[in-house]
Formats: sequence, structure tokens, C-alpha cells
Amino acid sequence: MSVYYTKEHEWVKIKEGVGAVGITDFAAHQLGDVTFVELPKVGKEVKQFAVLAAIESVKAASDIYSPVSGKVTKVNDALENNPEIVNEAPEDAAWIAWVEISDETELKNLMTKEQYDEYVKGLE
Repeated sequence: MSVYYTKEHEWVKIKEGVGAVGITDFAAHQLGDVTFVELPKVGKEVKQFAVLAAIESVKAASDIYSPVSGKVTKVNDALENNPEIVNEAPEDAAWIAWVEISDETELKNLMTKEQYDEYVKGLE
């Protein structure tokens, strides 16, 4: 499994052409207590870096951008009733959606874990 990151603090874990997408631990901490996650519709076509979903917290509301282009094949329904999962396990149980990747060459536009960690250090 390969994992990539965006400058907007999303991650994508890729396995066999499908990417699970979520937000990073850094983003979850910045948001504070998450109160609502607006999930995309299954079947939605998304473009790389376009809006995939939305998230609201006690501090702010913000968009979640798709790290890859493709079609949403599954969403994490558990987040509808338990948005706090995002705070508890942002890079694991709190995945937002699965996207069937349409163009793997786009991965070169994303960061590795090491590159992302360096990027975040520069923000602190």
C-alpha cells in the first residue's frame, strides 16, 4: 500500500487502483472537535484537488479536497453519526471515501510521508 499527502492535509492510501481518502492528524488537530462530516455521493466523479467532501468543527468549516481524480466507490457512513472518529483516528478509521483512481500519473503531484512531515514542520 502506498500513502501520499496533499498540501491541504489530505491523505490517500492506494491499494490496487483504489485510494482511501481522509484528512491528516495535523488537520484534525487544527480543526478541533469535529461536529459534522458531509460525505460525497457514491458514483460522484472527482478531479484531483477539487472538493470531495466538507467537514465542520467547533472552530471552522472547511472543504476536503480529493488527492486523486476518479470515481467515488464507497463512503464511510460511520462518520455521519460519529464525526468524532475524525479526531480519534484521522489517518485510519476516519477515512472519508474510496476513490477508484482514473490517472495514476497524478500521484507525482502529491507528497510522500517524509515530504509531508517536512512541509508540516515549516508550518509550525
